[in-house]
Amino acid sequence: MTDDGRADVRLLTGTESARLDRWAMEDEGVPSRVLMENAGRGAALVLDRLFPSGPVVVVAGTGNNGGDGVVLARSLRRFGRDVSLLVLGERPRPDPLLHAWPVPVETVPDHDGALDAALARGAVLVDALLGTGVTGAPRARHARVIRAMNRSRRPILALDLPSGLDADSGAVAGEAIRADLTVAFGFPKVGTVLFPGRELSGRLIVIEIGFPPLPEGLSSARLLTSEWIASHRPRRPLVTHKKAEGRLLIAAGSPGMAGAAILSARAALRAGVGYVRVASPEENRTAVQSSVPEALFVDIAQDDALSDALADSDAVAAGPGLGAGSGAGERLNGLLSEVEGQAVLLDADALTHLGNGALPAFAGAGEGERRILTPHPGEAVRIGADPESLSGDVLGVARDLASRWNAAILLKGTPSIAAHPAGREVLVATSGSSDLARAGMGDVLTGAAGALLARGLKGWEASALALHFTGLAAMRSGAGESLLPTDVIEGLAGALREGDASTSGRLFPFVSLDLPPPH
Repeated sequence: MTDDGRADVRLLTGTESARLDRWAMEDEGVPSRVLMENAGRGAALVLDRLFPSGPVVVVAGTGNNGGDGVVLARSLRRFGRDVSLLVLGERPRPDPLLHAWPVPVETVPDHDGALDAALARGAVLVDALLGTGVTGAPRARHARVIRAMNRSRRPILALDLPSGLDADSGAVAGEAIRADLTVAFGFPKVGTVLFPGRELSGRLIVIEIGFPPLPEGLSSARLLTSEWIASHRPRRPLVTHKKAEGRLLIAAGSPGMAGAAILSARAALRAGVGYVRVASPEENRTAVQSSVPEALFVDIAQDDALSDALADSDAVAAGPGLGAGSGAGERLNGLLSEVEGQAVLLDADALTHLGNGALPAFAGAGEGERRILTPHPGEAVRIGADPESLSGDVLGVARDLASRWNAAILLKGTPSIAAHPAGREVLVATSGSSDLARAGMGDVLTGAAGALLARGLKGWEASALALHFTGLAAMRSGAGESLLPTDVIEGLAGALREGDASTSGRLFPFVSLDLPPPH
């Protein structure tokens, strides 16, 4: 699997994390010390399992994150490990969180040479400097310690998130810890799954520390995990027939440019849809029929044939390679004006026409929960996204676009995300990598998402599942940067077979997510 994650893994911003703490302590009566004890001890168990030998140096700040580090140090000492504390700022001496256990405590030395020597005593370093409430660049004294930890060449375990990382955006304003492993408490932070924060977080493990079940409305995003996928994917009944498994019409390809239509159609069939029609210019008939004999071909210029094909479809996916000329826009607008209950997906050139105002019929084409727009960042700008916001608040951009167009937004990137038109939690994918950065991958994603729409899923779910399965197929191919769209298509069969969750490899029962480092 791409992760070992439970179905209910919410993503929290720094503000949401603080709100969760207050709610748990003030409204639900969970003592702060209980949460800190569970956090520190749980992180100590993870460290001891993954780094079972050698001395540990815990670098602790003055806040709650530092307190978590002190509890970790005391727990490791009780386990019999060689551990010491290096404290930046003022903490009580003796620290009551040590419970009188003899853990050596030293103030961070003022001289860089002495600091390097103190860090060199550890085979593993623990970053417990700054927590989720810190924004902007770290202060000079923290930045100095962060630089020293990064140059130590020792494995670093970060508590909750790497110090210097923005919990909301994953941005880095100054110095930031480059962790090999991040142990998050309760729920992962948004900044640890968005780049560059994802890269700085390394392996991401989330542990349960005693929070009550999270109330609706407290989090604005959710991570796509193996268990979530297993609980939402469509299941084919033992007795069925081709049309019951979804009928998809794909409008794609310009004259003599059949590649996009072929990729989308093949991906749709591999994603389990029962019946595919490809509407494309007559010049593409031979190429489409020879490459995808399982699909029916419709001449997109024949209005009656196109109308009949739409009437006999459950969903229409339009745009890949369609062309940006006015004629293509007029034909697509005419097709959308005939939509009556079918689900609708617009991609690629269709998004350009939408942004140019050439598709007024889209406003009344289908219900919001059965519509998908699939922009990459450039296309997102064409349909109304603020370019600056894309680098600082990508989740907010997706939410705003979903509301503006009354459609699910599948915003492609690293990671890709799916936003709900009614403002429900944004879904963030865990599968996928830079290997997918190749022409034609969007056509594959369109086919897979269109197939899932035709099989009866809502746009939000179809977007999320298509992201997961195409990303998983890419990763399992082993092709790396040589990955081709056809590799992903062929890998979809295995990805769908693997789409059932398994918890047999879970590190500890209290681990709710174990996400490998990005590649």
